[in-house]
Amino acid sequence: MLPAACAGCGAERVPMRYGVCTPCSVGLEGLRPGPTAPSPVPPGLPPCTALGAYDGVLRDVLLGYKERGRHGLAVPLGALLADVVAASLGGTRGGVLLVPVPATAKAARDRHGDHMARLARRAAGHLRRAGWPTAVSMPVRALPRPDSAELGATARAVAAESAFRIRAGRVAALRGAAAGRAVVVVDDIVTTGVTLAAVSRELKMVDVQVDRVAVLAATQLRYG
Repeated sequence: MLPAACAGCGAERVPMRYGVCTPCSVGLEGLRPGPTAPSPVPPGLPPCTALGAYDGVLRDVLLGYKERGRHGLAVPLGALLADVVAASLGGTRGGVLLVPVPATAKAARDRHGDHMARLARRAAGHLRRAGWPTAVSMPVRALPRPDSAELGATARAVAAESAFRIRAGRVAALRGAAAGRAVVVVDDIVTTGVTLAAVSRELKMVDVQVDRVAVLAATQLRYG
């Protein structure tokens, strides 16, 4: 009922579109996806593409969307994620299957929904309109685990090893959806890469090969 501040810079009483003022929107649209990788690269992590560094406007908008209930930000973030997916595949149009990293049940409750599932659906719509036959599949479930934001690199790796399972009864449908499509795992942020590698390994165990990983932001931390 009260006017919200810009999710990027905090400016109040300025014209906004989907929760972001014009200067911040221009800043986000000026980001260009590129390859990224944590150091060291965890085993099983496919080639990864990110929109930009987890800093500045991008960081604040992601936090607003993920942690502060600004669900309207799914509109611009979904469009940006579609750009990252397209860049990760080299711009060659073809069938795409997006697999979002799932939230735990507790995180989904706290955030009033699975934030990456919402973004994946938005991104798929943009890709389809741009001529990419795109589907979204959620065959992986997240088991209860500590919030990764509170864990160090070693603890993240340990938690990720047993954090995900393929949903019972979804394997046949998953293989059918993946046939003839590029499989891209999507997430909001890559830090150590262990979560993305763990999801990719789970898919590989049921004979679904992940071709690429696409994320909105990559931290600047280096490990090892």
